Amino acid sequence: MPLPIAHSAIGFTTYSLCGANESGCGRLKALLGILILSNLPDVDVLLGIICKGNGNVFHRGPTHSPVFALIVGFLASRVLGLWSQFPKFNFRICFLLILSHVIADSVFTNSPISFLWPITVNWSGGYIGLRHVVDLVLFENYQDAKIIIGCGFVILLRRTLLGFETFGYDP
Repeated sequence: MPLPIAHSAIGFTTYSLCGANESGCGRLKALLGILILSNLPDVDVLLGIICKGNGNVFHRGPTHSPVFALIVGFLASRVLGLWSQFPKFNFRICFLLILSHVIADSVFTNSPISFLWPITVNWSGGYIGLRHVVDLVLFENYQDAKIIIGCGFVILLRRTLLGFETFGYDP
């Protein structure tokens, strides 16, 4: 399962492929927006820990659906621009960053997500407490190395191809 660093790498790749020229914000602000939006569907883990003491109680439910990406992407595109510390991402970028998380979880995990919510809902089973979440995020990111390397390769390939286009060569 992708952890926050891998989701951020996937979000950065999505941003690089689909929206880097459209945001009109500085690199640091863009990075902040990417980190927030590409990890936003996992807010259900925090809600589960706060409300029930179990991060899995709400995990991979409605927040892991295209409907969530649509609604929250729209809201984020309106709200993020209100504060100067946050990037002014358009709806398309916000939607794609959130959706990248949903797609990554559906591809890189064995347990189902609620992709067709509200028609179907899938919840994670088991127990995951705050300590386990912190241990996963801080000490078990090594499992995301393949995802991060793959994202780096895609970005490098894209930039290489763009470099050819600027010199009039279209491979």
